[in-house]
Amino acid sequence: MKEIICLHVGQAGCQIGHACWELFCLEHGIQPDGSLLSTPTDRSMLTFFEEINCRYSPRMLYIDFEPTVLDEVRTGTYRHLFHPDRIISGKEDAASNYARGYFTIGSELIDYVLDQIRRIANQCQTLQGFIVFHSFGGGVCTVILSKNLHSYLKNIIC
Repeated sequence: MKEIICLHVGQAGCQIGHACWELFCLEHGIQPDGSLLSTPTDRSMLTFFEEINCRYSPRMLYIDFEPTVLDEVRTGTYRHLFHPDRIISGKEDAASNYARGYFTIGSELIDYVLDQIRRIANQCQTLQGFIVFHSFGGGVCTVILSKNLHSYLKNIIC
């Protein structure tokens, strides 16, 4: 089975990603706790989900500097679907200050983010690629992490 890892970066990427995972679950008959409604007729869900003890968990990371953006994921209906290690947030926002985000908050998170991506990628048998959800207008988180992720992901796939 071919696998895809989804990366949700910044506020926009995380909010779009949360809506996408709800739709993926509805499409594949996966309940908010990761269990199946019925026996699957095909294994196509394994492209985006990984099976762990008869439950399905998204193959993804949520990444944002500000923790309040990810509170909906941590406390919402689908909170049991996501593994807590795959919801990564800083302690504070960069306050639209690129230097603050790059030299302090971003530098604290980037190594942990890359390590988590490496762990997820190592669990895949046939990694096809990555889908990165982020804003184009660019918050500080999106600019910093996307820049570092782009070069890193290129090395994993090539």
